[in-house]
Amino acid sequence: MQNAGVRPSRHDLAKNGLRNVQTAYWNLGTAQLIEQAIQRHEGMLASGGAFVVRTGPFTGRSPKDKYIVRDSGTENTVDWGAVNQPLSQKQFDGLFERMAKYWQGQDVFVQDCFAGADQATTLPIRVITQRAWHNLFARQLFIRPDPLRTDEHVPEFTVFFAPTFYADPDRDGTRSHTAIVINFTKKVVLIAGTEYAGELKKSIFTILNHILPFKNIFPMHCSANMDERGGGVALFFGLSGTGKTTLSADPQRRLIGDDEHGWSDHGVFNFEGGCYAKCIHLSQEKEPQIWNAIRFGTILENVMMDPELRLLDFDSGELTENTRAAYRVNFIDNAVLPGVGGHPAHVLFLTADAFGVLPPISRLTPEQGVYHFLSGYTAKLAGTERGLGKEPGATFSACFAAPFLPRHPQVYAKMLAEKLHRHKVPCYLVNTGWNGGPYGVGERISLKHTRAMVQAAVSGQLDKVAVDPHPIFKVLVPREIPGVPSEVLEARGKWTDSAAYDRAAEELSARFRKNFEKFGHVAEEILEAAPA
Repeated sequence: MQNAGVRPSRHDLAKNGLRNVQTAYWNLGTAQLIEQAIQRHEGMLASGGAFVVRTGPFTGRSPKDKYIVRDSGTENTVDWGAVNQPLSQKQFDGLFERMAKYWQGQDVFVQDCFAGADQATTLPIRVITQRAWHNLFARQLFIRPDPLRTDEHVPEFTVFFAPTFYADPDRDGTRSHTAIVINFTKKVVLIAGTEYAGELKKSIFTILNHILPFKNIFPMHCSANMDERGGGVALFFGLSGTGKTTLSADPQRRLIGDDEHGWSDHGVFNFEGGCYAKCIHLSQEKEPQIWNAIRFGTILENVMMDPELRLLDFDSGELTENTRAAYRVNFIDNAVLPGVGGHPAHVLFLTADAFGVLPPISRLTPEQGVYHFLSGYTAKLAGTERGLGKEPGATFSACFAAPFLPRHPQVYAKMLAEKLHRHKVPCYLVNTGWNGGPYGVGERISLKHTRAMVQAAVSGQLDKVAVDPHPIFKVLVPREIPGVPSEVLEARGKWTDSAAYDRAAEELSARFRKNFEKFGHVAEEILEAAPA
């Protein structure tokens, strides 16, 4: 019965640059890919049906090993620097040629997918992987084509994912043996020397961040949901660990998507067909929708499991704090299918403030919204990227997406400003971090209170309530919110030492201003939105 129902594909991979592979398994279903992965000892089934894998030493992204091929098509459109490191066409060709030879005689897995739920602008992609579970990841995270029409699929971009093939720094011009390389001219992505599947989804996100502004579509690192009536779309911008997935998976609202979206002249649409949720300390009580999504077809990365009983331990960070669950978006009850909604009614910027300075929630002017979007402040939580320690540290990531922005951040900021003004969208800054003191002294703001604040915001209750301006950050702090103690809302009052709070607030304000210097010329009204 081994490989029952699985036949080698009749498709020819030569057009993709691969020749003499052993077997190409093309567009296998979920059950077939899991069977293949188990037979190849790539992971184990857990009690409940989820597939548990390990990603080895790479339990997060490798942003310092990401490159874009520099040529006539990208020379003047890419914002070159530490984020977008250049690789020459010759170096790319050499790397790809060696990867293609490396795959000769090996089995490969091919999955044809789409990126973008808006049919008018959807991006057809092909994902070719060495591992069966990486192909399953693509199948779960991206949008699937009609299974009866896959022969008609013509990819615009092709991703080659070979974790046991290694770059040669001396020959290839890379920093290490790991390389994630995007070639916009040849429309190819190479991922080498890492098992971490997040590189796959973020490579496609980077591609969309480059090409969609040409089509006047604003690409966003945000989650999105809507109310039960199909309106009231809310966007949640934020870096990993700030609550995008958790807060958008609200049982009282309908999930559009948990991480990446576009905002066109017609409204908001999901880039993906799945979710990639952090699941450290996941519990049925606090996050019931994500908990219920852990089922057959879900991939669990680096979650600890009893090898005999197959019971999962979501509280263990033995391998990493960045444990992940990858599942179809329709595993979330009441998800929006396809992932398309109207224009946003509210925009929320999420930050996990490690200094305990920012109010738990505050209203922003449109100019303050653009300022905080460009700033992208949060506490980078442990495990999301290689090399981070166990304690969070302050960071500024432009547009809450700096590692994935091929263009200059102001390109995206101008698009946001135009959208906010045209559609008159209220903005809020939500601190999902600490209150009553910095990390190690204060307490993490309770998810229960954050949910109540977010619900009040997206329902429109906070649009006209009485507010007080923050003396330094100038944001407008609501005086009261149903279900939230009033003392929680006023950040300064939670500190036992008011003078210490003032010093911390001024220090964080100085960090904001220092960070903003890198943007050079910015519109005067945006600069005036900076902290005092």
